[in-house]
Amino acid sequence: MIKRVIWIILDSVGMGAMPDADKYGDAGSNTIANVYKKVGGLHIPNLINLGLGNIEGMKEVAKIDNPVGCYARLAEKSNGKDTITGHWEMGGIITENPFPTYPNGFPEEVIEAFEKKTGLKAMGNKVASGTEIIDELGEEHIKTGNPIVYTSADSVFQIAAHEEIIPIERLYEICSISRKILSGEHKVARVIARPFIGDKKGSFTRTSNRRDYAVKPPHDTILDKVKEKNLDVIAIGKISDIFCGQGVTEALHTKDNMDGINKTIEFIKRDNKGLIFTNLVDFDAKWGHRNNYEAYGKGLEDFDRRLIDIINAMNEEDVLIINADHGCDPTFPGTDHTREYVPFLAYGEKLKKNVDLKTRESFADIGQTIGELLGTEKIKNGKSFAKDIIL
Repeated sequence: MIKRVIWIILDSVGMGAMPDADKYGDAGSNTIANVYKKVGGLHIPNLINLGLGNIEGMKEVAKIDNPVGCYARLAEKSNGKDTITGHWEMGGIITENPFPTYPNGFPEEVIEAFEKKTGLKAMGNKVASGTEIIDELGEEHIKTGNPIVYTSADSVFQIAAHEEIIPIERLYEICSISRKILSGEHKVARVIARPFIGDKKGSFTRTSNRRDYAVKPPHDTILDKVKEKNLDVIAIGKISDIFCGQGVTEALHTKDNMDGINKTIEFIKRDNKGLIFTNLVDFDAKWGHRNNYEAYGKGLEDFDRRLIDIINAMNEEDVLIINADHGCDPTFPGTDHTREYVPFLAYGEKLKKNVDLKTRESFADIGQTIGELLGTEKIKNGKSFAKDIIL
């Protein structure tokens, strides 16, 4: 019997362009393989031991004879390549109509409503890298007290503010107001608070006090089904924000990947049953979007090193699942997400070894499988492969 699933999302760790990637401008992207080539190889023996290199379509990573895990390549069925779309699909929601994006900045009616409701004048209002726009407008923001508003290729309304100019709680309030404004045709996937510190151009740094204000899931996900069975749903990192707290029994934000791993291990060692759901966002936010393939490679190696700590903390009734939500190839032109397949790995004493699940047609297969492992009601989408992996 499986009593607990430890589900870890390596945010943006894709493994090759999907067949429709050209529609997104992402043909040729491959986060893992391109990072591997750029850094001259990766030392990730624990991921390889689970079967990372054996996944159908995997490039560069070594294939071994007898991996101890179950493995698959996952295709995204939804239209999109962002955080909400990817996580929601894992949970059982297929997004057919993509969330709106704003390549030319937000329209006048949105900015006017923002300024009227908050009493503040918006600065920026364009597509920009988060680190670059605070460097560009940070000093003016300090002088005027006006927040920096910007977006990206994703469906996001981002608000950057210096923590000493607009206090954290006030920034969160501004984001909550903005979330209400951004409805109807302008219902973006996420409003994101982007606090930063520093005193002049070149010294500004974003802090870990980021918060995401997502749209509410349109129907139940695997989180709801697990919670309805009176099991724990422990959300670590930005998971609770992504699902608007829906289906979550306990939520913890994190400072970075290592903090996320530490908190995950802490909860593995506790007496809980159900789901521990963790997002490790540094791959995406700190390295992928900044085209920092060296740090991306080191981040993969650092996770691999800690993977053995996670496995050693597990008990015989635990199952570990590792996958990504989209790609963000740091070697690719631009700084946006990339439309990629993602890797899937599963391990546990109650699971079979060396099970090749080939290419699955939807991320939702993970949520459906978790539901079967934990004995919950079925979710709306996805095909379970629990019977293929359980002993």
